[in-house]
Parts: sequence; C-alpha cells; structure tokens
Amino acid sequence: MASWVMSTVFSAGYLGIVFLMFLENVFPPIPSELIMPLAGYMAGSGKLALLGVILAGTAGSVLGAVPLYWAGRRIGEKRLRRFADRHGRWLTVSCRDIDRAKRWFDRYGWVTVLFCRLVPGVRSLISIPAGLNHMNPATFLVLTAIGSAAWTALLAWLGYVLGRNFGAVQRYLDPVSWVVLGSIAVYYVYRVVTHRPESSPAR
Repeated sequence: MASWVMSTVFSAGYLGIVFLMFLENVFPPIPSELIMPLAGYMAGSGKLALLGVILAGTAGSVLGAVPLYWAGRRIGEKRLRRFADRHGRWLTVSCRDIDRAKRWFDRYGWVTVLFCRLVPGVRSLISIPAGLNHMNPATFLVLTAIGSAAWTALLAWLGYVLGRNFGAVQRYLDPVSWVVLGSIAVYYVYRVVTHRPESSPAR
C-alpha cells in the first residue's frame, strides 16, 4: 500500500496528493494518516518539496469538504438521513454519525469547522452541519483551509522526519502500511455488518 500511494504521488506529483486527499474526505478508503506522512516521507527523501506537499494536501482536503458542505446546504437534513439509511452501509456513514457531527456544530458553532479538522471520525462529516446551518461559504472555506493546513502540516512533517532517514525506514514502510490498511478493512467490514437503518425523522 505504501508503494502504491508513493507511486501515485511520484507519477502525478502534487496533483496526486490533491486527488488522494480529495478522495479521503469524500469517501475515506485511505486515511490522511497514511497519505500525508508518506508524501512527507517523499519530501524528506528529496523527491518533493515539503511546502508543496502541505499545500497540495490542504487543497485536496478543502476540495473534498466542499461536496459535503453543499450536500448539507442543498439537500437538507431529512433527505440526507434517508440517504444514510439507504446507502450508508457501504459508505460507513449512518444517521448517528450525522447526528454526532450536528451536535458538535450546534454546541460549539463555527469553531468546530476549524478544530474538528484535527479530530478523526468527525473531520469530514463536520462539513455537513455547516451546510445544513447555511454557514457563510467564504467563512467555511477559510476555516476549513486553516484547520486542514494544520493537520496536513503535522502529518507531512512527521513523514518528512522519517524521509531524512530514508535508508533506515524504507524497508518498514510497506509492512506498516499494510497493517494500517488491514485495520481499516476490518473496521469497514464491522461498520457494514453492524449498520442499522434508523429512518428517524429529522429534528
């Protein structure tokens, strides 16, 4: 898996990072916790620039947040909940997930868009209640960019430090990344098996 992510980034450059981070936000088959450290690792080994990696990761995260924001803004909570009931089993998104993100937003307001970018499990979904509450699009984009930049910079920097010790860690990358991917696969299967449609009316 590490080899695949790195080959994608190596062949497509910064656009590859943008693409992977966009997918991670819309439908997370590969977490940013794997993408950005590997991209930072490549920067540390001299194949990319660290600043470019951070900017590309931030751009991909922001672009990936936009569809969820507009889904909340245009579709509305009731239809989103029906969609989660119908298709959430395969997207690993349930009404409970939407409710949790909505509670965060209702309790803390716009600040959640900034700080929840650092919280796994809520990072992507927080865009939905921002849209449901018709948050100003410019404010949403600015806060999303700031929070995403902080997250991607941290992950990329960790990978960059490893990349400076290229020879010492290269042989461990693939085994570790497959362990991460295996954990994600187990979690995905668990979510699919335990998914229960709720069909509860929007509050």
